[in-house]
Amino acid sequence: MASDEDFSLPEVKTLPFEETLDGIQTLIANNKAKYDQLIEEQNELTDLRKDHQEMTQKLQHRCDKLVKTLENEQQFYMDELTKEMVKVNSLKQEEEQIMDEIQKVEAALLEETAKYHHLREQADVISSMPEKTVAFTGVTTSATNAPTFETKSRIVYPMDGGTALITFEEEVVAKKILTLKQHKVNLTEETFITVEAEAVTLILPKLVEIESEVCPRRILISNLPKMDRETMLDKLNIHFHRRKDGGGEVESCEFLADSGTVVLTFTDKDIAKGLTDTEFHGVQLQKKKKHRVRVTPFLNGTVTKLETRMKVCPRTVLLTGIPAVMEQETLQDLLEIHFQKSVSGGGEIEACLYNPTVKMSLRFENKVAIVSGGSKGVGRGIVSVFVKNGAKVVFCARGSAAGEALEAELNKAGPGSCKFISCDISKQDDIK
Repeated sequence: MASDEDFSLPEVKTLPFEETLDGIQTLIANNKAKYDQLIEEQNELTDLRKDHQEMTQKLQHRCDKLVKTLENEQQFYMDELTKEMVKVNSLKQEEEQIMDEIQKVEAALLEETAKYHHLREQADVISSMPEKTVAFTGVTTSATNAPTFETKSRIVYPMDGGTALITFEEEVVAKKILTLKQHKVNLTEETFITVEAEAVTLILPKLVEIESEVCPRRILISNLPKMDRETMLDKLNIHFHRRKDGGGEVESCEFLADSGTVVLTFTDKDIAKGLTDTEFHGVQLQKKKKHRVRVTPFLNGTVTKLETRMKVCPRTVLLTGIPAVMEQETLQDLLEIHFQKSVSGGGEIEACLYNPTVKMSLRFENKVAIVSGGSKGVGRGIVSVFVKNGAKVVFCARGSAAGEALEAELNKAGPGSCKFISCDISKQDDIK
């Protein structure tokens, strides 16, 4: 047994394959393969990273370009929006202007429509004016030999007492008389009077505008027969007073002698229109006989504009300061004789009128006169003359102080009387 133990072989240890040369070489080969694979993968990753960087750069460039394009487009759109807003505001202003123009046109249209209706009414009135037969007689001749028509104006010139008007045939004579101014007129061989020559200034109308309108309460009756005037007025009053004939309560009935027509005034305003629309009416003016009269509108006229001018009479002079020392006719003859003499500076006289002081003071007694602008200037003179000649005068002016002072002065002097009213005739409220 001991011998068995002595002759036993030592145990041999076996190494792992990895630790062997072949294993190590295999492991090196494997690791090299892995290394090569990793290098290849690293290269691939490097290429991918470069591609990604290039892609990122491209995308960034594209993004920057898109942002810039977007900003440009946004600015463009903002500019366009601003332009459109300016256009909208301009259109709004144009719309407001157009609306204003439309309102003005509508107002003008209403005004023109009112004028049209007014003119239409006037045309209807003119077409329905009373007819009057006019016969022209004369001779037939050529245009060069046709007679000319001349008109003479009739001017009422109030004169103070102790004055005279003399009209000469030549203007040069009147100018000479005015230049000499004071004149010594012999009444007898021992007595004389001294008179003063003044220019005669007239207020003449330069422009007159009259607005006419149909009176709602009056009618004009024409085509009337020749008969007793009072009987005709009574018959017309009775006929147009009856409701069944379209009439109403009559306020007044007036005959116009110059045209042969009658003006009928009703109390109510709704009567005249119906009668004028019918136009022709059968009225029993004579026994058992109806006469066909024509009823047309009556026009009221209002002076809307009056412009005057001052004109000196070229051939007429006013003599003042003439005392009442003898009869009117005698003194007038002496004045005319004196101013006909060339040695006195006179000449041929066309007309002469002397107004003595005493008689002239009562010329307008119990007459009523209305004077506008009567506190100063020519108006004051007119008021004074009327009061001195016995008239009752109502005068108005804008200045109260001058008017009241003149009222007190003239009422104290007499023989007429006057009443001052503060009034501006250009204002309708003052007139009312």
